[in-house]
Amino acid sequence: MKHLLVVLLVLCAGLTHAAVKVVTTLPDLADLVRQVGGDRVTVDNIVRGDQNPHFVEVKPSYMMKLKSADLFFMIGMDLEMWAPQIIDGSRNTKVEVVDLSKHIMKLEVPAKLDASEGDVHKYGNPHYWLDPRNVRIMMGEIVAALARVSPGDEQYFRSNADAYLRTLDAKIAQWTAAMKPFAGAKVITFHKSWTYFASWLGLTVAGQVEPKPGIVPSPAHTAELITLVRQSGIKAIIVEPFYDLSAPNQIARSTGSKVIRLATSVGGADGTKDYISLMEHNIAHLAGALR
Repeated sequence: MKHLLVVLLVLCAGLTHAAVKVVTTLPDLADLVRQVGGDRVTVDNIVRGDQNPHFVEVKPSYMMKLKSADLFFMIGMDLEMWAPQIIDGSRNTKVEVVDLSKHIMKLEVPAKLDASEGDVHKYGNPHYWLDPRNVRIMMGEIVAALARVSPGDEQYFRSNADAYLRTLDAKIAQWTAAMKPFAGAKVITFHKSWTYFASWLGLTVAGQVEPKPGIVPSPAHTAELITLVRQSGIKAIIVEPFYDLSAPNQIARSTGSKVIRLATSVGGADGTKDYISLMEHNIAHLAGALR
C-alpha cells in the first residue's frame, strides 16, 4: 500500500508543473496575458493605470518583480524607455523580453528626428493598444511566447485566446456601431495618446493641449486652441488621468466644450478592471460628450 501511494504521488507530481512567471509593463498587458494563460501563469505589472507610462521612476521593487520571471511583455516603440534599467537591475539573464509592437501597423512614424519637436518616438506613435483591433496581433505574440516557455500548454493558450477574441470581436462591433453617428467629429486631446483610437472610430484629432509632445501647455498655444475649438465647433477635450486639467478647463470655459477623462490603461478610471471594461468606459464617456 505504501509503495502504491508513493507511485501515485510521483505520477501526480509529474502531471503538475510550475506556472509561467510573467511580468508586464502595463496593466492592460497583464490582463491580456491572464486571459490567455489562465491558471497556468502568474502575472504582475510595473505601471499603474493612473500613471503616465512614458515616465516611470525605477525602483528596486520593480527589479525584484523581474528577478525570477520567465517572460517580460512590453508595448515597445520606446514607450517604456525606463524598462532596460529594470531588466539590467533584475540580473535575470534567462528572462525573455517580448516586444508586442513587432507586427503592428505603426502610425506617425517621423521622417526624421528633431529634438525641437518635443518627445517624438522614432518608431512611431506607441499607443497602439487603444485600437482594440490590434489586440488580435498582440494575442498572437502572447500565445507564441507562453508556448515557448510551456510547449505542452500551447493548445490551452490558443483556445483561451480564441475564446477571448470572439468576445472582443463582438464588443468591437458594438463599440463601432455606438460611435458611427459621430464619424468625422473633431476632438482635442491632451497628448498624442489617441491616434490609433481616433483612427479606428473615424474621428479627427484637430489638436493637442500640449504645444508639442511632452511640452507643458503655454498661454499662447491655449489661446490658439480656444480659437480653433470655437471655429470648428469641437465638443470634446480628451484628457488622460495623469495630466493637469488647468489648460483644458480654461479652453472649456471659454468655448462651452466638455473636458472628459478617458483612461489609457486598465485601472485608470473607476470600474476599468480589465481591457474590455476600459474600452467600455472610454466609448461611453466619449459618446456622451459628443452628443
